[in-house]
Amino acid sequence: MRILSVIFIFCQVVSSVKYSLTFYFTGTSGIPEFPEFVAAATINEVQVGYFDSNIQTAEPKQDWMRKLFKDDPQQLKWYSERCLESLHFFRANIDDLRRRLNQTKGPHVLQRINGCSWDDETGEIKGFNKYGYNGEDFISLDLQTLTWTAHVTQAVITKQKWDTNEARLKDNESFYIHMCPEWLKKYINYGKSFLQRTERPSVSFLQKSPSSLVTCYATGFYPDTADLYWRKDGYEFHEGVDKGAILPNPDGTFQMSTELNISLISPEEWRKYDCTFQLSGVEDDVITKLEEKVIRTNYVPPSTFPVGPLVGAVVVLLVLLLVVAVILILKERNVSICDSGFRLVRQ
Repeated sequence: MRILSVIFIFCQVVSSVKYSLTFYFTGTSGIPEFPEFVAAATINEVQVGYFDSNIQTAEPKQDWMRKLFKDDPQQLKWYSERCLESLHFFRANIDDLRRRLNQTKGPHVLQRINGCSWDDETGEIKGFNKYGYNGEDFISLDLQTLTWTAHVTQAVITKQKWDTNEARLKDNESFYIHMCPEWLKKYINYGKSFLQRTERPSVSFLQKSPSSLVTCYATGFYPDTADLYWRKDGYEFHEGVDKGAILPNPDGTFQMSTELNISLISPEEWRKYDCTFQLSGVEDDVITKLEEKVIRTNYVPPSTFPVGPLVGAVVVLLVLLLVVAVILILKERNVSICDSGFRLVRQ
C-alpha cells in the first residue's frame, strides 16, 4: 500500500469474468487542504460512488447507480451513514496509533481496502478486508478463521484488541460472504450494459530510438480480463520480452503493454513476429504484424548537414551586410565613399 494511492495487481483470467466490489477508505491527519476522510466504491475498477468529510454524503458516479439509488433510496442512506461512522472510526484509530507509537509530528494516513469478488462462471465468492498505515501493510482479516493478521509489530496490540470483538467479526463475515456479493450482483444487473460490454483496443508499436526496445501498446479495451503477448511463427515466446501490468484509463477502459528486445532479431526475421491481444468474451484476437513502417517514434536522427560551409556563408553574409550599412550611412550624409577617402587624405 502507498500513502494516498494503492497499487493493485489482478490475476489475468480469460476463461471467465470476475466481478469485484471494492471500497477504498482513507483517513488522514496533518495533511493541509486534503479531506480528513475520503471513501470511494468501485466495480471492476470503475468508480461508482464517492464520499468525503467535506460533502458529508455519498454520491453515485454512474447513471445506472443513480437509477439504482432512486429505486432503492435506503441503499444511498446506508452508504452515507456507514461513511460517517467510518469517518469517526478512522479519526479515533489514527489518534490511538499516533499516541501509542509516539508519533507527534508529520502527516499520518490510515487506509482500508475491503469488499468482495464473484466469479460468474464458477460462482466462487471471496471477501477481503485489509488496512495500511503510513504506506505499509498493517493488519488484515482472515475470513476463514475470523481472526486478524498483524503484518508489522506495531499492529499486534490492534490484533489482540480486534480479535476479542466477536460481534464485529461476525458482522464482517456476514457482510463479505453474503451481503456484499448480493449487492454486487444487483449492481451488475443495473449496469450490465456498461459492465458486461466488450471493447477491443487500438494496438500500436512504439520505439524511442532505433536501438531501443519495441513496445506493443494496447489501450481502450474492456474488461480487464485480457492478455497481450509476442508470438513467433504463431507461437508465444518470452525471450527478450518484458510484460507490463494492466492499468486503468480515466474513461473506465484499460491499457497494457509488452516490450520486445528487437536487437536479438535479425531484420529478415521480423516478418515472423507479431503482437497478439486476447480479450475475454471475444472470439477473434487482435494480431498486429511487426513491421518497421508501422512503428511510431519521435526519434530525430542527428543532423548530417555540412556545418563548415554553412558557417563560411554566414560570415560572408555578415561582411556584405556591414558594407551595405556603411554605404547607406554615407549616402545619408551626401558623401560618396571616394569623396570620403579623398577628404580624409586632405585632412
